[in-house]
Amino acid sequence: MPSVGSKIIVAGLVLGAAGVGAWQLVPWEGGDRGAIRVGTSDVVSALDPAGAYDAGSWALYSNVYQSLLTIKPGADTPVPDAASSCQFIGQKLTTYQCELRPDVAFSNGRQITAEDVKHSFDRIKAINSDQGPAPLFNTLESVKAEGRTVTFNLSARDATFPFKIATGAASIVDKDKYPAKALREDGKVDGSGPYRLGAYKAGTSAELLPNDAYAGQAKRARAAVTVRYYGGSAQLDKAWNAREIEVAHREMPPAVLAALNPGMKDTRYQASGGTETRSLVFNVRPGSPAAPLAVRQAVAAVLDRPKLATEVYSGTVTPLYSLVPAGVAGHSTPFFDAYPTPSGATGKKLLKDAGIATPVALGLGVNVRGANLPEAEELKRQLEATGLFQLTIKPVEKWGDFQKAYAAGEFDAYAIGWIADFPDADNFLAPLVGADSSMNNGFSDHRVDDLITRTQSHSDRSAAAADFRELQKAVAQQAPMVPIWQKKDYVMSRDSVTGTQYLSDGTGVWRLWELNWL
Repeated sequence: MPSVGSKIIVAGLVLGAAGVGAWQLVPWEGGDRGAIRVGTSDVVSALDPAGAYDAGSWALYSNVYQSLLTIKPGADTPVPDAASSCQFIGQKLTTYQCELRPDVAFSNGRQITAEDVKHSFDRIKAINSDQGPAPLFNTLESVKAEGRTVTFNLSARDATFPFKIATGAASIVDKDKYPAKALREDGKVDGSGPYRLGAYKAGTSAELLPNDAYAGQAKRARAAVTVRYYGGSAQLDKAWNAREIEVAHREMPPAVLAALNPGMKDTRYQASGGTETRSLVFNVRPGSPAAPLAVRQAVAAVLDRPKLATEVYSGTVTPLYSLVPAGVAGHSTPFFDAYPTPSGATGKKLLKDAGIATPVALGLGVNVRGANLPEAEELKRQLEATGLFQLTIKPVEKWGDFQKAYAAGEFDAYAIGWIADFPDADNFLAPLVGADSSMNNGFSDHRVDDLITRTQSHSDRSAAAADFRELQKAVAQQAPMVPIWQKKDYVMSRDSVTGTQYLSDGTGVWRLWELNWL
């Protein structure tokens, strides 16, 4: 899902504050040490799962909503959560069926029905929000509810479908509270996750209170949690140093992360995952200066990833040469194979052969959070130093505004981070470069779509390796996106808090219910 500090899409899965107000449920009476305060520079763009495909929103969804399946810590296959069982019917991988648990209910007390599940999926497709998760369900044709059985009919073989319904995109909502063809906009949540949402102030804080009615795969929450949202990495760092928070996750400044060491007083830290990525996305709509293939290839040829990693990120990121990061099965390096070293001469030849006059003027959109602006400035320096490009940086303060701007084609290029929705190479490709991708950049390619379909057809995911390599090579040839870097995910905490190792493990689930006071 897209991510704001660097999601994003990933996994993708992009972050920002929506215009929702504050509301209050009955306070939780448990515990005497108060809520554990968790700070993040990610942002919730929508409380309604049909309207968000970003890291900050899905992090919250992991806790207040429930999906049919989930992924346990450190695991790579989904297990039942709101469902008691799920399986493909037959050998075609086009019919998937789940049975609901008999004891699952929304935090408002109403029992969850199969009709609620059908409603939750149908409205995602019907609303089809530019910022929503509809691209993740490109193979979902219809949903049938009968008794406590939910049947998903797919338009093509899709071995990744169980992973998709284990994500925040598949959050189950109350059909009586969430409109069928519009987003819910009253700032409230009716879910069945380990927490219920207490006081919520968009862009500032969310109070999570243990949901005593929760029934599912996760543990019962043992402590209340207050998530505090900060405007960027500098503000998060300031809050940490002022001891306003006990846990800091996504995203401290690169210099702070680079200086972490075991000898620090009252500071624990963990670096895990390693699959957060960042890429430069091109607007390939007709009339855009980035529409000609040679322009995108020339940018890929001159980009100096190691220099950017060192000078902007203090070595906390590593250069990336494919949309699929290293460490994920199916990873290859097609951009390195094509452009092994930054070369202005190669870029010049590509543009000259295509008859494109230089310098090529490009408008570079940037959401000014964290290291995004220094990164944009370094990209501008690198590309303009060749004499082949002239970049105009177009800064956007609010994440939601940035999302709307790139979806509307207001930038020639923009950089965006991606965090895995689930641990499979498909999640770094299909939502980003497939038909109706979440990047909203106008890219469409039949060969890429055919290869995506082929990779999704393998129930044995290791058998998809050759197709994934071919798919990544096809993406590098078309270059609708140019990968820049990948990084590990850091969590910092005080000695008084336990359970932080479960907040980030590459599965895309933010397990706040694992937190507790020591």
